[in-house]
Amino acid sequence: MRRYDSAAITRYYRLRPWRAIWRTVSILWQFIGFLLGLKWDDWTQQSETYKPKRAAQLRHILTRLGPTYIKVGQALSTRPDLVRKDFLDELTKLQDQLPPFPTPIAFAIVEQELDRTIDEIYAEITPQPIAAASLGQVYRARLKTGQEVAVKVQRPNLLPTLTLDLYLMRWASGWLAPLLPLNLGHNLALIVDEFGTKLFEEIDYLNEGRNAEKFAANFADDPTVKVPSIYWRYSSQHVLTLEWINGFKLTDMQKIRESNLDQDALIEIGVTSGLRQLLEYGFFHADPHPGNLFATADGQMAYIDFGMMDQLSQEMKETLVDAVVHLINKDYVELAKDFVKLGFLTPDTDIQPIVPALETVLGNALGQNVRDFNFKTITDQFATLMYNYPFRLPAQFALIIRSLVTQEGLALSLNPDFRIVDVAYPYIARRLLTGESPALRRRLIEVLLKDGKFQWQRLENLISIARSDDHFDILPTAQLGLQYLLSEEGHYLRQQLILALIENDRLHTEEVQRLWNLIKDDIKPAQLFNAAIGALTDLSAAGATSLLPSVAALIKPPSHQSKAQSKAQSTSATRLNHSSL
Repeated sequence: MRRYDSAAITRYYRLRPWRAIWRTVSILWQFIGFLLGLKWDDWTQQSETYKPKRAAQLRHILTRLGPTYIKVGQALSTRPDLVRKDFLDELTKLQDQLPPFPTPIAFAIVEQELDRTIDEIYAEITPQPIAAASLGQVYRARLKTGQEVAVKVQRPNLLPTLTLDLYLMRWASGWLAPLLPLNLGHNLALIVDEFGTKLFEEIDYLNEGRNAEKFAANFADDPTVKVPSIYWRYSSQHVLTLEWINGFKLTDMQKIRESNLDQDALIEIGVTSGLRQLLEYGFFHADPHPGNLFATADGQMAYIDFGMMDQLSQEMKETLVDAVVHLINKDYVELAKDFVKLGFLTPDTDIQPIVPALETVLGNALGQNVRDFNFKTITDQFATLMYNYPFRLPAQFALIIRSLVTQEGLALSLNPDFRIVDVAYPYIARRLLTGESPALRRRLIEVLLKDGKFQWQRLENLISIARSDDHFDILPTAQLGLQYLLSEEGHYLRQQLILALIENDRLHTEEVQRLWNLIKDDIKPAQLFNAAIGALTDLSAAGATSLLPSVAALIKPPSHQSKAQSKAQSTSATRLNHSSL
């Protein structure tokens, strides 16, 4: 099989029930023995003495059970908030310290796949793998042309184990669903299918190579993110040759200190690149555990292993941005509607009873540090909600959540007190303020306007948050903002800004002064003048004509009658804007 097909797998194992029965007995036997061992340690009051032994026992069980269970262990190894330290140290070994398969078998696979001998391909290659993972192992080599490369060779006969485990997981989902919290069972089979689809993609190394090149193209403008080049001439479905990365794992604190790297800066790169994957490109790394992420001596973060990736639609990306905006604004009615669009609630769900519950759960979550603001905390708080309301987990979001929790766990391991919101908020604010697309500009309007009134405080907050990012330059943003305000597209926001400036028959100079005090240290008058000239240069004659009514409104404050008319126009424009959104 080249692609995952649940129906074909089911047909195959229904005709071979003894295989499924034997595998089930094997899995249960090993875990029951482990649990009985833990209980025996409690009964004999020797839990502390045997902790290292039980942790190693769990790692060996997952290793013996194969790649599916190894991946579960890898995910748990990134969660110090969920797994106690003695077990965590052992599970971390599942990332790249698994038992290798014999090198002669690996070299035979390379020669068969590439139709050349090892000596014909490589000037030198390590006699033993330098790392072994769940699906393959890696050798360090040098090509005849001199480039230093990593040679990734897939484990033999993976399909029988993967298909049998997926069949049992799908079968178990039928009777396990009612027992699970958070309504996970609503489409648990779809989640298993999504996982199966990604596993099959992951064991196709040609697909992984294409993913790596697409990922590299997305981050071509980001010098902090490194992606290895692919050597297609020396790659196939089961062998992948890629650029060697000189670096060390992000969890190697000693190497990070010796290299004088800033831990918080590394976390910022990871969080920001994760947000860009989800909200800008929609193409994200779904397996970012520490074995797949490296730091380089010059402070870059290198991504490797692009087998498990996923792509979000443009609509889903925009809805995710909507959800973030509504969460920042604490607009829980619109947030509930976002849950419907994302598939967490069905379209016929009555969201009114859900809104106060969302406010209760999420209301105080945003100000917490990374140890408190994690998915376990939110999931625990959501547990009662999920029993009382028809929430469900869309299949695609299983991978998104896995990606987020592993990156969150990595941040925890680097610095438990690091505040994720300190990185995420400036990124969101910067994207909204620069407004590089019409969709983002519409969302900026949504942030700045409420009930047809301009929200000065929100603009101040956005600028303050964005300025906390060292990479944020207010001057180009000011020029972009001015260009937008002077454009035809910015007519509505321009009108609302004029109305806000002359609201209640007075010029609101205090708000403008506060904004100026916020940015004056970053902008010199000459620079501001140049930015204005740059914006006006792009202004057409038609655009200039459209500005005249707005300028006239500033010159001549409105009478009571005109104020009423302005209010009516504002209401009309608000309705129009809401309909366009």
